[in-house]
Amino acid sequence: MNMISVSKALGILSQSRFELGVEMTNLTEATGTVLAEDLAAKVTLPPFPVSAMDGYAVKISDIEHGALKFKVTGVSAAGNPFKGVLKSNEAVRIYTGGIVPIGADHIVIQENIIREKNQITISENEIFPRHIRNKGIDFFQGEVLIKKGTRLDAMHIGLAAAANFNLLKTYKKPTIAIISNGDELKEPGSKLTPGDIINSNSHCLTALLNKWNANVVNVGIAKDNIPDIMNKIKNINDADIIVPIGGASVGDLDFMRIAFEKSGFLSVFEKVAVRPGKPVWFGKMNDKLVLGLPGNPASAIVCAHIFLKTLITQNNHPPFLKAKLNEEIPKNSNRETYLRGFAKFNAIGQLEVTPMPKQDSSLLMPFVKSNVLIRLKPDEKLRKKHELVDVLPLETGPSLHE
Repeated sequence: MNMISVSKALGILSQSRFELGVEMTNLTEATGTVLAEDLAAKVTLPPFPVSAMDGYAVKISDIEHGALKFKVTGVSAAGNPFKGVLKSNEAVRIYTGGIVPIGADHIVIQENIIREKNQITISENEIFPRHIRNKGIDFFQGEVLIKKGTRLDAMHIGLAAAANFNLLKTYKKPTIAIISNGDELKEPGSKLTPGDIINSNSHCLTALLNKWNANVVNVGIAKDNIPDIMNKIKNINDADIIVPIGGASVGDLDFMRIAFEKSGFLSVFEKVAVRPGKPVWFGKMNDKLVLGLPGNPASAIVCAHIFLKTLITQNNHPPFLKAKLNEEIPKNSNRETYLRGFAKFNAIGQLEVTPMPKQDSSLLMPFVKSNVLIRLKPDEKLRKKHELVDVLPLETGPSLHE
């Protein structure tokens, strides 16, 4: 099977649906979850015309007919409205958020009046009605505020609360099972012997998946033999996506994909024209999706941001930004390439990016200082300093505003 392009792989992954159950989630725990139905407002906001300022509610027609003095007949505050009907040449003391009395259509702000006991005198020229928030200016009851499939952030939560929801119908988090592979791999804290390598990939990916609102099951490290890998696969029960790491190249000890094929895996694609990360593979096994990532740490992390996140969120393309290069980049190879880089906004608000000096696919340290991936298209010519390039923000690293 030939290599496929990154865009084709992303298209396949975004269309590879997996069924997630639905649950009712408390509003306080819904951040990051995905809404399972359109959210229609239970109330109108504001439910009545309310004052936008502290002042006095009057009839604008009185002012138009020359009235400057008004008798104060009551008070309207948030939660304690004036219960009467405003008459001509009368005013009601009103506070921000207070319901506008029936008959009033204008608020004279308190800075523009002189008050003596129960009488006010307008000191500024008032020529048109102002300072009233009309009923439903934010939203009306029954109006769809948030569409099904939206990943909820803080502002969505605030909007849902204002619409009188305490529970939201959301999709359950996807469950991702991670299998590491390699006789040389040892867990952090182990006593090491020559040739041993710390298994950092599964821990880094777990942290990323937690950010992407997924449940993670770490199946452990499989040895470099087919029976042990198959045994690990057999023990995966409740998972929507299985992510095997490593063991999928062309070496004599790369048994991961073979073990999956013997376990019922059906391949969709086996290699992607991407650097780092060519040995990315994808397919289905019974009711589960399988996305294999490379074993080199940088390759695994890059491919997780490009491919795994796409599979989880089912969005077709990562959100690229444009940034100005601070140094030139040589001509690219025939594979779409992602370089680790540091980007920040300059004094005039333009995003600038500098590639990391070390891009080896085994290195983790460059990620600590990186906050974007710089995308180079296949066979792209030399990119000169100050040219614009596509950058993909990472979930880690310094802020773009530092």
